[in-house]
Amino acid sequence: MTNIASRLRTEEHSDAWFRERLDYMTQFLTDERQQILRRTVAQRTHYVRILTENMFHPQNASAIMRHCEAFGVQQIHTVEDRCRFDPSVNIVRGTQKWVDVEHHATTADALAALRSEGYRIVATTPHRCSSTPETFDVTKGKFALVFGTEHAGISDEVIAAADDFLMIPMCGMVESLNVSASAAILIYMLAERVRQSVEGWQLSDEEQLRLLTRWTLSSIRDYEGILRRAEQCGKLTVER
Repeated sequence: MTNIASRLRTEEHSDAWFRERLDYMTQFLTDERQQILRRTVAQRTHYVRILTENMFHPQNASAIMRHCEAFGVQQIHTVEDRCRFDPSVNIVRGTQKWVDVEHHATTADALAALRSEGYRIVATTPHRCSSTPETFDVTKGKFALVFGTEHAGISDEVIAAADDFLMIPMCGMVESLNVSASAAILIYMLAERVRQSVEGWQLSDEEQLRLLTRWTLSSIRDYEGILRRAEQCGKLTVER
């Protein structure tokens, strides 16, 4: 069974409903905690998303999730037709509370979902004539960085669908980096370039309100019980 904070990602409620619960629940947080949550939400973006294909090693899945959290990318998409996206709890250390993960059964499903929201598909590979983190045009529109399996790399399906290819130039004898190392470099550099070059990279006011409400709830022990009691005694409106 999913908790309220998780369900709020998809449930339909008015902004007033979210605002009322946010205002009520902040009394259970310190001012410092509230400031940290608000500051972090203000740095989140949907302009960049990450797509992983059949990430086999839990430590790599965990590292990519931590990279997204650290550098402000709010959503990861995963393809799991061969390997389950299964971050190690010991490595993510609670990061999963702050990053949203969309699971897809096939690469086609993931690509279709991203395309439907207007994302460019950017395949990360050292084997194609590519842009680099410095030359990739972040201003042309939203984009999803695709990372493939640890051994085979990205699939032929992604290569065929890609709008652009991205590589990290190497100066040494090795051809490429581990997927989690590559992800760290690309997510950091491109997220920073987006913040410096793109207008409107932040979440919308509505998205920030909803995310802040979810995070506030997740930060409070027994928040479900608190909300339930507040609704029962009429302190919070119950939508019908």
